[in-house]
This record gives sequence, structure tokens and C-alpha cells, in this order.
Amino acid sequence: MDLDLRKLRYFAAVAEQRHFGRAAERLYIAQPVLSRQIRAFEQELDCTLLVRTTRSVELTAAGKQLYEEAKGILATVDAAVRRVHDVDRDVRRLVVAFSPGLHVSAAIRAFTSRYPDVETDLVPTRWWEPDAPLRDGRAQVGYLRGPFEASGLRTIPIGHETRVACMPATHPLACRTALTSADLDGERKLDTPNRRTSSLEEKFELIAAGHGIALLPMSVAVAYARPDIVHLPVTDAPGIETCLAVAADRREKVLRDFLEIATTTLRRA
Repeated sequence: MDLDLRKLRYFAAVAEQRHFGRAAERLYIAQPVLSRQIRAFEQELDCTLLVRTTRSVELTAAGKQLYEEAKGILATVDAAVRRVHDVDRDVRRLVVAFSPGLHVSAAIRAFTSRYPDVETDLVPTRWWEPDAPLRDGRAQVGYLRGPFEASGLRTIPIGHETRVACMPATHPLACRTALTSADLDGERKLDTPNRRTSSLEEKFELIAAGHGIALLPMSVAVAYARPDIVHLPVTDAPGIETCLAVAADRREKVLRDFLEIATTTLRRA
């Protein structure tokens, strides 16, 4: 069967909002129309995607899987349409993905000074799949933090980050200046298989609420600094590598020049 992209977008909006009314407002359509489209989509797929109650909407196992697939599919389609429009309008564009907490602005400024006619866009990555924008076509190059699946990618090492333990300011260890891995034995850690968070905002809320601690890159802890959370270096934890990444088969001159400029700029920074 052919996948109806319009219905897929409708489903993704409901899955994200977990509410038909809010999703309908976001899509600028009437709620009954949205409900009919989702029911038709379920019939076309021959599976139930949503469990509806009078107060909430929850995803079935199939719905959760489709939502994860939909984000990549829709991103790929949107990127393809943007590239078509760029060619039609004779626009040269470079899209750079970046991991949370990493700052690529200095490299973009240096690149723009040499290529003022190339438009640059930025795409933030999700912490659990930083390479996704390179694989689905949303970005040509990424300033990323490892580890990630590097097959099919060329990577250029940039540096290393310290790993820090983030915990509530009221935690018994919060008064220390540094920790070792042994100090954290027995602590409940977030992002284990039984408590994986969907965003960094959620993660820091859980930390502040006392639901556990998290080992994070220093730049992420600094970017999300708040008075009710402290972050302490873990002296024996391995460093986290940062790198530039690009698809191994991409060899355009503009992209090569950006990699050269960004490598020099970011290593210096």
C-alpha cells in the first residue's frame, strides 16, 4: 500500500500532542475531520494506533513504532522538498546538525565570511540519535558528540568533554568538589533501560525532583544550569569525544571547505 503522507502528518501531530483538540488547532483543521482521518488511517494500515478515552490519547505499541518512523519519514520528505525549492531558486544552502550543548556558531561565522552567498541552517539533534539528521537528509554535516553509529560516515575528531554527575542540590554528595565512579555505586541513574527519558528537559526535571542522577557531558550541564541542580566532575569517567561528521560519499567543495574551516575553528575554541 502507498503511505498517505497527509494522514501520517495528522497522526504525528496527535501522537505528539496526545490530544485531538490541540493537534487539530496545530493543523488548522476541525477536530471531527482529524478524528475521521485518523480512523481512516488505522483502517488503511489495518492496526490500532491510538487508545482514546474521554480525557487522553495514548499510543499503542504499533502507534509508538509508527511515531518513531514518522519523525524520520516526514523529516526526510521536508528536507527533499526544501532541496528541490533551493535548486529551483538557485539557492546554495548548508545545513549543520549539532548535539545539545555544543556551540558551532564560531565555525559558521568563519565559513560565512568566506562564503557569504551560501545560506546556513541549523538542526538540533536528539541526544539518543545524533547521527539521524545526516542519515535522513536534513543536514549535510554535523558537530556531534559520541558515541553514535558511524558506519557510512566520515568523522573528524575535534576534542573531548568531561563527564559530570548531575544531581539535586539537596543530594548528600552535592557538597563535594569532585566524585569518582565508586562514589556513585548504588545511585539510581536515569537513562537506564527502565527509565529512559525522551528529552533533556525531562531528564533535568526528573533529576531536580529526586528521581535519580545522570552522567552527562559538561557542556550539557552548563547549558541547562539551574539552581536546584549541581554537576560535579567524575574524575575517573572516560571523556566524551566530539567530532565533525559527514556522509562518507559527500565530496562537494563547499562541504569540504566547511569541514576545513570548522575543524580549525572548533579545535581552537
